[in-house]
Amino acid sequence: MPPSSDFNGPAWLPVAPPSLSEYLAPHLQPVPLIPLLATLAAALYLCGAIRLWRQGRHWSVLHTASFVTGCLLIMVVMGAGIEGYGVKMFSVFMFQQLTLMMAAPPLLVFGAPGRLLLRSAAHHGLGRLALSAALTALRSRWSRLVLHPAVMIPLFLLSFYGLYLSGIAQALLPSWPGHVALELLFLISGILFTVPLISTDPLPRRQSHGGQLIDLFSEMPLHAFFGVIVMMSTAPLVPFFDTPPESWGINPMADQGIAGGLAWSYGELPSLLLLMLILVRWRRDDLRLARRQDALAEEPAELTAYNEYLQGIARNQQRPSG
Repeated sequence: MPPSSDFNGPAWLPVAPPSLSEYLAPHLQPVPLIPLLATLAAALYLCGAIRLWRQGRHWSVLHTASFVTGCLLIMVVMGAGIEGYGVKMFSVFMFQQLTLMMAAPPLLVFGAPGRLLLRSAAHHGLGRLALSAALTALRSRWSRLVLHPAVMIPLFLLSFYGLYLSGIAQALLPSWPGHVALELLFLISGILFTVPLISTDPLPRRQSHGGQLIDLFSEMPLHAFFGVIVMMSTAPLVPFFDTPPESWGINPMADQGIAGGLAWSYGELPSLLLLMLILVRWRRDDLRLARRQDALAEEPAELTAYNEYLQGIARNQQRPSG
């Protein structure tokens, strides 16, 4: 089916009414930019992991599986039939947004791609250039800025309230560049929010466990309250979604209600998993610190006993024989 008359740019829109099978059917858009980026990221990550394994060096299979799963999730959400329906269905577009912001980023960040790059890149040629670029980026003041809560929390606000309540979505969604730019914004903002929470990569600024919990609890109500606003709205928030193809049989206002329900509920499970991971790491670090402090406290007593032992040996050696 040709693109809708109110959408400008290369796009494939399905003919059949939406269903789970149609959503998951593989069907790339004419310019599948984000699926290609996800494929490239997965390929580069696997090259780095395989390089370490072939050298007999350790790299976590769990980290590898997490990163590749995140890339596969992006490929499915952006490279299957769901992307075609997301052009004109608010609920599908909201599902894509929440996936790109809240489901895929933790999988990618947990994979520790920064540490993998530092360990696997060659120290000559292109590898040396990649290392230099990565270290420069990590040490720059811009990295500190974009990872600061004062930036990432407002970015989350912009991705929900600012986007839909100000008319920005209505201005950008009718064009292919605007549509893709919003999807990239969702993914980037999700990664920037997740990195300070769970990343083990060498960051320019490391957030404390308490600060991580504050950041997470600051975000959790944002999408939930926005979902309530969408569900209670009696008029279309984005008029662009008000004209889906007739063959889909979609009621735009009912679809908007589903979008609100997704915004209210979808992000809770990823947020809960992030919360559990932060708490587990906090407890692990506290136990490690306690063991270190206990060892330091016991060290003087052990050292005194050892000195007395040496002094006893010296006294025995000084005694005359016979």
